[in-house]
Amino acid sequence: MENLKSLIRSIPDYPKPGIMFRDVTTLFGDARGLRAAISAMAEPYAGARVDAVAGIEARGFILGGAVADRL
Repeated sequence: MENLKSLIRSIPDYPKPGIMFRDVTTLFGDARGLRAAISAMAEPYAGARVDAVAGIEARGFILGGAVADRL
């Protein structure tokens, strides 16, 4: 998990002071890291009957679709 965290860029004070923005586009650019992240999100539900996966907001649409495909 620490390895995945290293693939997520942190941008301090964006969009305003006091906010730490986590930019996952750097994770999306690393194929092995993205596969590992999708596997980690899907793993707790492996073998379960999943009828729907919700991907909230722009990054969630990308990750939610990938997790749904994995499940």
